[in-house]
Amino acid sequence: MKKSTVIPEILYEDNHLIVAIKPAGVLSQSDGSDRPDMLTILKEYIADKYNKPGEVFLGLVHRLDMPTAGIMVFARTSKAASRLSEDIRNHKVNKQYYALTRGGPAADKGVFKDILSKDGETNISRVDHSGKLSELAYNIIGRTNDNLVLWQIELITGRSHQIRVQLSHRGYPILGDEKYGPDANRPGHRAYSQGDLCLFAGILEFRHPVGDRKLMRFEKKPDFVAVFAN
Repeated sequence: MKKSTVIPEILYEDNHLIVAIKPAGVLSQSDGSDRPDMLTILKEYIADKYNKPGEVFLGLVHRLDMPTAGIMVFARTSKAASRLSEDIRNHKVNKQYYALTRGGPAADKGVFKDILSKDGETNISRVDHSGKLSELAYNIIGRTNDNLVLWQIELITGRSHQIRVQLSHRGYPILGDEKYGPDANRPGHRAYSQGDLCLFAGILEFRHPVGDRKLMRFEKKPDFVAVFAN
């Protein structure tokens, strides 16, 4: 196991769960390369903090794209992993994102529905009417005079690169997205920081998988929201 040097921000932990912020550029789980991944980092964190010998169990129940930062929940027991995975399959987990684009729809609220498919060789998803139904609900929560638009997006389905593809397909690629909007997103704007993708998993709401199944809600706003502070 490779030794990680940076521990991500931990929002919550107990015997069954750990909720943490995945930084942009970090994988959700290892892809066999030397790039850092959350699963390995948090396993090392648990092993060090609790002085656990041997392999640490940690269940990955959902993922974020490598360039996407934000809130993730991991299961520390197999029971928690099974129940969280079931809740996600049954659409009982609320995942919402903040996104920043240049330009946006006239309507401040709406739903996007598309059929998306993914090319396994290129790892690129596209609207082509031969894949799976992909649906999201959006709420525009900020606009600036120079055409920056701040979105709050709730995923109804969870397809690969879904938000990035659905917004780009309508002419609103997410700022900093070099895969789905490279020609429209270049440095030079105050909202663009070091090439980071301006997409952030900012709200995660679910029932605790063990015990009385209490509602757990976590929320964090990304730095790019500060553009709309004034």
